[in-house]
Amino acid sequence: MFIKDIFLAISVMLIWGLNFVVIKIGLNHMSPFFLAGLRFALVVFPAVFFIPMPRAPLKWLIIYGVTISFGQFALLFLAVQLGMSVGVASLVIQSQAFFTMFLGVLLLSEKPGKSQMIGALVACMGIACLAKDAVGGDFRVGNVSLLTLFLTLGAAACWAMGNIANKIILRRWQVPTLSLVVWSAWVPIVPFFVCSWMFEGDISMLTRVMEINTQTILSLIYLSFFATIIGYGIWGGLLKRYETWRVAPFSLLVPVVGLTSASLILREVLSATQMLGVAIVVIGLLINTFGGYLRRRQKLSATPDLSGTVLPLCFIPNSALKSAPPFKSVMPKASA
Repeated sequence: MFIKDIFLAISVMLIWGLNFVVIKIGLNHMSPFFLAGLRFALVVFPAVFFIPMPRAPLKWLIIYGVTISFGQFALLFLAVQLGMSVGVASLVIQSQAFFTMFLGVLLLSEKPGKSQMIGALVACMGIACLAKDAVGGDFRVGNVSLLTLFLTLGAAACWAMGNIANKIILRRWQVPTLSLVVWSAWVPIVPFFVCSWMFEGDISMLTRVMEINTQTILSLIYLSFFATIIGYGIWGGLLKRYETWRVAPFSLLVPVVGLTSASLILREVLSATQMLGVAIVVIGLLINTFGGYLRRRQKLSATPDLSGTVLPLCFIPNSALKSAPPFKSVMPKASA
């Protein structure tokens, strides 16, 4: 990957890592499904009036919107609604990187390199270290159950399917990434409001809107503009230019940023195990990003440069002498 794109990927991870702190602030005064519905409504309006509709089949826009927007956040918020710890969810959902890598190999015939496989495994150990510490060492905390764990894994799988749909759309129809993000946001709005009505009581939407305070408004601006339009816009562009196994592992930085921002903003203290997990994830990402480059440099440095070197005949193999073209003299012929 180019250095510019690496910095873009890291920037998106910073935005998405802070996303969890912003969600927590927004949920202090608003239910999760209604907050998500308003989030995507703000993604659509007013951007839809300025950004042209993408020239791609409607079914692919629906697939993208259902998976990466509605499916991911509906399952994630439902898991949280049923008792899943937000911190544990932020870690478990990063398994999307491995779902994406697997689907990329299965559906797109992509071939991850050794460095990417090793880096993913190392980063996975870091995520496991963070998760184990977050749940007290026995992978259970509060009301976390097998159901909420599978719901969160389902959210990660939806994110991965959205990544694959994103790559197929951009590859086949050359759709502008921002256009795809904005117009696909139409898909989850109504389902989110229906889920809000089903799971969050029968309070009217007008009443919920009237109760919005300044913190919730700022949270919605961040979630809709920064986390969705800018974040997914850059993310989709990276998936268009590179294989999924190069891009997806960067998302493992999200819980690292989430833990750090929670420590700085919410005054949550990182334990020694969490610090170790953060370090392991960073090492895994470094292997994934720079492992192949360093290996190529090592091979080049190990290969001697023989250009411009004249070897004596005794060092030239007989096979090379036999296959060489016959010698022709370039000396001028003597005049008669």
